[in-house]
Amino acid sequence: MSEKGVTIYFVRHGETYFNSYGRMQGWSNTPLTENGKDDVRRCGRGLADTKFNAVYTSDLSRTQETARIILEENGQLETLNMIQMPEFREVFFGSMEGMFGSEAYDKVREYLGYETKQEMFKNTDVPERMDAFRAVDPEGHAEDFMMFWSRVEKGLLKLIDRHRDTGEKILLVAHGGTIRYILQNFVPDLDDTKALLNVSVSVAKYQDGSFHLERYNDVSHFKDAE
Repeated sequence: MSEKGVTIYFVRHGETYFNSYGRMQGWSNTPLTENGKDDVRRCGRGLADTKFNAVYTSDLSRTQETARIILEENGQLETLNMIQMPEFREVFFGSMEGMFGSEAYDKVREYLGYETKQEMFKNTDVPERMDAFRAVDPEGHAEDFMMFWSRVEKGLLKLIDRHRDTGEKILLVAHGGTIRYILQNFVPDLDDTKALLNVSVSVAKYQDGSFHLERYNDVSHFKDAE
């Protein structure tokens, strides 16, 4: 097998203020909390021995802030340029951005015809719920699943095209939904599909035309300051 492939480290951003308030945060920018920054530092220290060849983030501030801290901790801040790609943004919730999650999901639950949110989550998948968000957004701005997925997929194919068969390690700091859907759609052996933790690392190697998962939603490498 001559191809060297490329290994992508998918990292979800650190906890933000909207995360901690339980508010909908798609394209909204809120800064990382102090707790979020601490976790990013711990993640960065745990990745200190991993030397990246390139770094990508979405163009939202929380992913850029996260990537900057990780690179500080692993000593590569001065040597690598962070490349922002809007394709890797989280899904857009339109006029429901910033709304409490409980309130927004109540609208979606009513639209989908379920008595309880528990029942709705058990019987629907993320694409159905994304489509419902677009349907219930009075402004019609929220993305449905195909709008979200077509831009994310475009970004990933662009990145693979640029780095395929280089043997490089790429850091991609993005969002929970974005990373989860890339992995669910491209990794055939992924059976763990639970929501990603803040600053968790998922590693997948692209080789010979397919992805092979090495880690998913992993925080076991986190390292406290000595």
